[in-house]
Amino acid sequence: MRRSQYFVPLLRETPSEAQVVSHQLCLRAGMIRQVAAGNYDWLPLGLKVLRKVENIVREEMDKAGALEILMPAVLPADLWKETGRYEKYGPELLRFKDRNDRECVLGPTHEEAVTQIFRDNVKSYRELPLNLYQMQWKFRDEIRPRFGLMRGREFFMKDAYSFDTDREKSLEAYQRMFDAYCRTFDRLGLQWRAVVADTGAIGGNYSHEFQVLADTGEDTLLFDPDSDYAVNIEKYDPETAPKPREQLVEKKGIEVGHCFHLGDLYSEKMGANVTLEDGTNVPASMGCYGIGVSRLVAAAIEQSHDEKGIIWPEAIAPFKVTVLNMRAGDATCAELATKVYLDLQAHGVETLYDDRDVSAGQKFAEADLMGLPWQAIIGPKNAAEGKVEWKHRKTGDVQLLGVGEKPF
Repeated sequence: MRRSQYFVPLLRETPSEAQVVSHQLCLRAGMIRQVAAGNYDWLPLGLKVLRKVENIVREEMDKAGALEILMPAVLPADLWKETGRYEKYGPELLRFKDRNDRECVLGPTHEEAVTQIFRDNVKSYRELPLNLYQMQWKFRDEIRPRFGLMRGREFFMKDAYSFDTDREKSLEAYQRMFDAYCRTFDRLGLQWRAVVADTGAIGGNYSHEFQVLADTGEDTLLFDPDSDYAVNIEKYDPETAPKPREQLVEKKGIEVGHCFHLGDLYSEKMGANVTLEDGTNVPASMGCYGIGVSRLVAAAIEQSHDEKGIIWPEAIAPFKVTVLNMRAGDATCAELATKVYLDLQAHGVETLYDDRDVSAGQKFAEADLMGLPWQAIIGPKNAAEGKVEWKHRKTGDVQLLGVGEKPF
């Protein structure tokens, strides 16, 4: 993609309404624009990142044996009344009536909807285990949406739901999904920890939060760098900790995923039963598993940035390389930059070629702001020798290589 043809409206100044780094940089890097409080347009650069995250999450769900579906965003209120959550959920649940005076909700989560699918279509133990997931825009009517993508009213989420015949098999499904989450966050290139958590409004009897480590996180974690032990500081118990308090690391965290073991919390209330081999009917044992896909974009920025801008993990960078022609009017530079760009494209490397006739300083500043992992810099001196200067955005390391050579 040529920069001269790409829509990326960068901002030089930080908007006053943006309080956290991820919100500031998402706006400055032309990734999003606010439509209303807590609601955003996703522009080309931001949407590319969102799709990268989405694809990794989807691949790991598929590997774990989950099957993708899509449920309606608008749900009948009667479903939520079956479980009692219509009254309990609070004002965050957007309630309204259609033209026929039927009560509806805009679903922030879909436990009732997926349990209805199970209730209406699954009858025998032979049809289990079953794990269904969707990726969908959801809405929660936050009283004070803030921090950009971190706590908006509209958000993109992956939610999965497992069904089994008993608690033992359900916990096995929980472990498979827990492992899939671990692989997902590793592939995204993030530093994270899983901590035992409260079940909150979702309910259930067992849950884990997945926290991305970042200074601006709302939760405070204690963890052992040499083991999987991690806990919210409010739940720290010296009796169960593997090391003394002073040997644990304290960090802030951003919640980006949550696994819940629900048991029969929803299935019993909604009559979602399954017939066992001996002919008895029992409520299905359930689990539910959420990942905040759009929040992950913000969390990655909160964890990986500097004073110049974003530093994307390679797995979710919108482009891997930006080719910077430092002198657009120079024929030798233009020829070499185009050659490098076309070679990268031919080898399947996602590349943004800055072919604009603007100053070198502006190109460097904007490249650093957008945070692409590699900068291929073509200036007059090196171009005359057929050389390309490669700079790594994260480390700042520089290499001088010939045309066709790559540092990765």
